[in-house]
Amino acid sequence: MTASDNQEILRSAMLQAMRRLAKSVSVITCRHNGQRYAMAASAVDSLSAEPPSLLICINRSSSIYQPLSRGVDFCVNILAAEQHEIALVCSGKRKGEERFSTGSWSANGADGTPYLTNAQASVICRQDGSFEYGTHTVFIGRIEEIQVGETVSPLVYVDGAYSTSAPLPQVAAHA
Repeated sequence: MTASDNQEILRSAMLQAMRRLAKSVSVITCRHNGQRYAMAASAVDSLSAEPPSLLICINRSSSIYQPLSRGVDFCVNILAAEQHEIALVCSGKRKGEERFSTGSWSANGADGTPYLTNAQASVICRQDGSFEYGTHTVFIGRIEEIQVGETVSPLVYVDGAYSTSAPLPQVAAHA
């Protein structure tokens, strides 16, 4: 077996393992030179509470990569289960402004970063660093503002499909 064969086996096994990692679905948005960008993503995570920050992982072939690589601020819109259509629109064939045709969108501050007004949460970030790894760039966002919705009903992506999470039954503690 060659090193190349081994890498392909590892790549395939990794993809299968990641299908089992349920992740909340977000739509990452930004604005650059008057144009809005949006992309559905599950590669989002908290980074630090001090300073409040998160990270997003973006494939360098995606359309949102270019404005982010220029240092623009961004928003992570954490979707609710009933917003799966927004996730589909922002991950499919629609491009550019067409991705904003579904959902209730507004703009934040002077730079006009788009955010989803009825998301579970919209986390508006100032870009605070990045680094490249493989096919992706990891962008760090220092949180500037957060809008949190009333309900918790996450849209989840697992095994190649959208789903939602349900609370487990409460188990009584044993004395």
